Amino acid sequence: MALRAAAGRCRCLARALAAPGLARVPPGPPPPPPPPPPAAAALGPLGARARFASTAGQGSEGEGPQRRVVVVRITSPFAWLRTRFYYLLIRLYFDQEFSIEEFTRGAKQAFSVVSKLLSQRKLELLDELVSAEVLQVLKEKISLLPDSHRDALAADIDSIMYTTEGDVRIYYDDDGRKFVSILMCFWYLNGANLPVEVPSETKVFQIVFGDESSKEKKHLLTANYEFQREFTEGAKPDWTITRIEHPRLLE
Repeated sequence: MALRAAAGRCRCLARALAAPGLARVPPGPPPPPPPPPPAAAALGPLGARARFASTAGQGSEGEGPQRRVVVVRITSPFAWLRTRFYYLLIRLYFDQEFSIEEFTRGAKQAFSVVSKLLSQRKLELLDELVSAEVLQVLKEKISLLPDSHRDALAADIDSIMYTTEGDVRIYYDDDGRKFVSILMCFWYLNGANLPVEVPSETKVFQIVFGDESSKEKKHLLTANYEFQREFTEGAKPDWTITRIEHPRLLE
């Protein structure tokens, strides 16, 4: 019952994003790699800089202390201007009501729903959100994942610490169909029991809350989801996920 409710939410996300379900991925040049996670970028003098901090406060009676992680990231001004220019083109030539703020809210909901269904291996509920090509690849990869890695895929909406656009593309295929794709990058907290040998950002960003007597350890993980919509006249006004990456977990 809960899974069917999740599928219903998936269909509602179509409209939140300006809609889910979309056309198949057309042939074209491969998208550029997503930006590095905040801490990795902070190592470079010209890259984005990030800071992670945790705070604790007393919640309402019976709830115990409430904690949050603050992520501060400064991106390249050239990348920021480039994406804003593409948003302007989208509003001028494709969708006058397009709003990156609304799109981001819908993308976060879609990411949370899809990541949980992936973690539960309920891929049959993703037909209207994920392209057929990506879904086929996911079916092969998910079946090989250990339980700890599969648990780490799930992202509660309240555990998403930071969201940003990685890349925006407007292009035409060989048949003249028009497409827009937006790559969204997410940083989220997950308490899965990952093995020590998991490298890179999964190992570096282990956040421990509480004192020695009540430790709560979570991993700060990253995910990249690309959303694509066809804007050819007569095409469905739906967005579909055409790329899913969970670095160090789903490879």
